[in-house]
Amino acid sequence: MGHRIEAGPVVAIAGALLLLVSLFLDWFAPGLSAWTAFEVLDLLLAGLAVAAVLAASGLLLPDLDLLDRRWLVPLAVAAVVIVGSQIVDPPPAAGDGDPESGAWLGLAGSLLMAAGALLSFGRLRFAVTVEGRDPRQRVAAVDTRPGARQGTGAVAAPASERLGFGDEASTAPSQDR
Repeated sequence: MGHRIEAGPVVAIAGALLLLVSLFLDWFAPGLSAWTAFEVLDLLLAGLAVAAVLAASGLLLPDLDLLDRRWLVPLAVAAVVIVGSQIVDPPPAAGDGDPESGAWLGLAGSLLMAAGALLSFGRLRFAVTVEGRDPRQRVAAVDTRPGARQGTGAVAAPASERLGFGDEASTAPSQDR
């Protein structure tokens, strides 16, 4: 009755979303985002990221097959190549500006996309199985209701009584100076 979630598509979607977010951050000094530094590659990277989300979503939810899943690998490879080439050889608009956080996040996002694609189609796979818990099952270790201990019907004493701070401790005369 559990639901199996493959790690590959989740990693690919996370990487694609990180790539999309990075396009709005500064890629090159002085304050150039991908939208202002690139001519067409910004649109291409955004399109690759959205297409990767659609392809990976088809792997997670087979009913949501908007783009063929086999496109995930070429999309991720293209994103890594484009982002890597722009870090190594910045566009003319960047001048001599050094890569900033947006460029490095874009590279990390595209590498995550590629890692997710490899996990999705490689021989090594990771998955998480999510199973529901039977709400009628009572666990005595965490159930504080009376009679929760199986077979005894006894209720544990409050912590103040177990530590010796019961009624006799509260009625003891105080020593005044």
